[in-house]
Amino acid sequence: MNQAKHPLLDHISYPSDLKKLSESDLPQVCDELRDFIIDAVACNPAHFGASLGVVELTVALHYVFNTPDDKLIWDVGHQAYGHKILTGRREQFHSNRKYNGLSGFPNIFESEYDAFTVGHSSTSISAGLGMAMANKLDGNSSRQVVAVIGDGSMTAGMAFEALNNMGISKSNMLVILNDNNMAIDPSVGGLSEYLVDIATSRTYNRLRDDFIRGLEKMKLAGPRSREMIGKFNNTIKSLLTRQTNIFEGLNVRYFGPVDGHDVLHLTKVLSDLKNIPGPKVLHVITKKGKGFKLAEENQTAWHATGVKFDKLTGEKVEVVSERPKPLRYQDVFGHTMVELARANDRIVGVTPAMPSGCSLNIMMAAMPDRAYDVGIAEQHAVTFSAGMAISGYVPFCNIYSTFMQRAYDQVIHDVALQNLRVVFCLDRGGLVGADGATHHGAYDLAYFRAIPNIIVSAPMDERELRNLMYTAQLPGGKGAFSIRYPRGNGVWLDWQMPFEEIPVGKGRLLSQGYDLAFITIGHVGNKVAQVVDTLKASGITCTHVDLRFVKPIDEALLHDVFRRHNKVITVEDGTIVGGMGSAVIEFMVENGYSATVKRLGIPDRFVEHGTQLELYHECGYDKEGILNAVSALLGKPLPHAVVAL
Repeated sequence: MNQAKHPLLDHISYPSDLKKLSESDLPQVCDELRDFIIDAVACNPAHFGASLGVVELTVALHYVFNTPDDKLIWDVGHQAYGHKILTGRREQFHSNRKYNGLSGFPNIFESEYDAFTVGHSSTSISAGLGMAMANKLDGNSSRQVVAVIGDGSMTAGMAFEALNNMGISKSNMLVILNDNNMAIDPSVGGLSEYLVDIATSRTYNRLRDDFIRGLEKMKLAGPRSREMIGKFNNTIKSLLTRQTNIFEGLNVRYFGPVDGHDVLHLTKVLSDLKNIPGPKVLHVITKKGKGFKLAEENQTAWHATGVKFDKLTGEKVEVVSERPKPLRYQDVFGHTMVELARANDRIVGVTPAMPSGCSLNIMMAAMPDRAYDVGIAEQHAVTFSAGMAISGYVPFCNIYSTFMQRAYDQVIHDVALQNLRVVFCLDRGGLVGADGATHHGAYDLAYFRAIPNIIVSAPMDERELRNLMYTAQLPGGKGAFSIRYPRGNGVWLDWQMPFEEIPVGKGRLLSQGYDLAFITIGHVGNKVAQVVDTLKASGITCTHVDLRFVKPIDEALLHDVFRRHNKVITVEDGTIVGGMGSAVIEFMVENGYSATVKRLGIPDRFVEHGTQLELYHECGYDKEGILNAVSALLGKPLPHAVVAL
């Protein structure tokens, strides 16, 4: 990277260096920071558009506030790259999202400037309010708390809960609503439309500007003028929208909207708000992808780059393989939804703000009246699905495994307790890679296994995914049905085979051997199948069972395994605490078998970021880890020819 391009940024290691500059230098700092981010992400694929959209806001915040003593909380954290670069991590930023490198999200273990570890949406106001109330208890009235939240994240119930509490707290806290009308996909819902109405009202903006010019002519200044402007803003907005400002209705003072790309004006506004006590919201209008034309024009596609790209042309540098790749699991889900829905008019699709991420957008394009994006609202998505189910429909509710954690109560209370047929398709099950600890789908097999009235399954390949989806919607089915699958590509090029019903609770015997048994569930079974073939070539024969279901578990198949084997290895791309391996051990104990069981999977700790292959190796269930477990269980080293393969 040509560092000479950044004469100001090169001398900014921390916000204290930024504060040494004059305000007139800030536009150039923004240009250099934006250029640095584009250079970095072009070479190291990562989230992109969100950070470009808040460059001016980031610079203004660190210029005005005294971080890290003042607390700055970023919601989700996709937009925090500029923040990281300005807070001591510019030289390390090339390691962003790489194994043992910087996290792609703010992380309290990485920097004192990261006030709260984030990754899931809509947490910033709650966390910030807790910090603000702690300041109040400590008698520290000078410490500021600022939470930056996007309009997409504001749709989640947790954000409204926090705002409601904030309104009665009398805490000294500022919420910055970063309004770009986008999450990953375009924001949806009434709040999004409401914010657009406020931001685009020409009459309101003209009246506001005329009023401010009038105050300036009368030479009114100081706190009194700010108070008058605030009251005028809210009165005019109420008259124009024929309703009370939603934030003022929650007893939170509202300011804005302001141009989020005018760093000098932002600096002035933030300096004024810093001296206004109490709970307040600043509404900032930004453009996701600002400064990179293609990212501005196609914000969903450039939310994250995925591959390297030419920063001048925007052309993505795809890695071309001589061998065609199987389709991604998520795309198999999307196409299968259309096939099933065309054959069954009671099927509907539901996703909380991830139509492109989970590929429900394929169904949305084909049959828009039967596919629903409910916004960033996982709890609502589950209970909305329950309402559809109790009305006779078969909802396929697609939520990433890590985000399903947020709707656990709704799965129990609103779906399972009523024995409703909702099909949960959990994308990104297992280790997801560079997004790290906040996004790994480690726990769904374990936490769903504890719930009555739910079938818990994981396909070994995309053909099995299709057949599980087909099975889940067949007439006569009852109860919830969970199907989890990983991030990434499947196994088969010819995945679109005729549908076949899979008997619920029945696994598959893939191979029969004598030395030991493997029990697997999900995509990781493909790796074990390769290991079994490798061992067979050296004279070590293994039984391999693909359970397919962890609930109900195939007891007949497990009886057969434990009658034949006293050495068993379970392998799963999920937590070993309470997961499939735990279910196998429970079965073994309850039925009086005695065997040595080695469980491979995600260990009892939070796993950080890296490539999926790097993380499989770290957790011990890549090929090497599986072979090491075989060697340990057999009590002898494996032939060199096996290890070398």
